[in-house]
Amino acid sequence: MTDSGSADPHPRPCALPCAAEPASDRSVSTLSIAASLDSLDQVAEFVVRLAERAGLPDDACYRLRLAADELATNIVMHGYRGAEGRMAVAGEIGGGRVQVRFEDDAPAFNPRDGMRTPDLKAPLAERGIGGLGVFLALTAVDSFGYERVSGRNVSTLVMHVADSGQMGCHV
Repeated sequence: MTDSGSADPHPRPCALPCAAEPASDRSVSTLSIAASLDSLDQVAEFVVRLAERAGLPDDACYRLRLAADELATNIVMHGYRGAEGRMAVAGEIGGGRVQVRFEDDAPAFNPRDGMRTPDLKAPLAERGIGGLGVFLALTAVDSFGYERVSGRNVSTLVMHVADSGQMGCHV
């Protein structure tokens, strides 16, 4: 996809190898957009369309979208901190999985750093601010990876495609 939301006629694979399988056995889509709150809907639409093409059931689609929304929001709000920036999103289907990879040039930030299981039994007034969204996002997907590559944050979300018979993605 391009910034205008139209399909990119020449999808580019993400900067890192996306899967250990032949290119003919996988489908890759990309989106490159401004890292802004106005762009978050484009990320959500991109992820939902990817999940639909993969045949993820509704619950898996919802969890993948939740995680992608959280990562994209953190890139905008905490990575660039209001400064102009861009983010690239690459989606891949193949090898029995759906993968969404985010890349940005913001300062280094591994979402797992400092992540702790929230105490959901504690009263709201006693809970620390922040961290719940990242916890929910990273525990919603089957796997999460983070790398700092050539000065870029690279975060990868993975959902396994199971033959559940519940095709769709209506979130």
